[in-house]
Amino acid sequence: MAQKKTDLEKSKLLKAQGRMLLANAANRQSGEQAGAALDKRERRRLDQAKGLLPFAVKLPQTLIVRLHERALAQGKPLQELVAELLEKGLA
Repeated sequence: MAQKKTDLEKSKLLKAQGRMLLANAANRQSGEQAGAALDKRERRRLDQAKGLLPFAVKLPQTLIVRLHERALAQGKPLQELVAELLEKGLA
């Protein structure tokens, strides 16, 4: 069944909003300034060139909030802060 013109426009708007949210989240996590978000393949290629690998862990929410607050206070991307803290902890 064909969509009405208004439903089609709503669908386009929701897709665009979703892409903007993903772009903003990617920029926040990587510390990049505003700009077009890289697609997943390009981001993976760049991360591999830097020697970065994905590493997922489950942590208590309170700890994650503290990490985010410290990263914001220091003006660093979250991944840099976590890497720095792990290096100190493992030394």
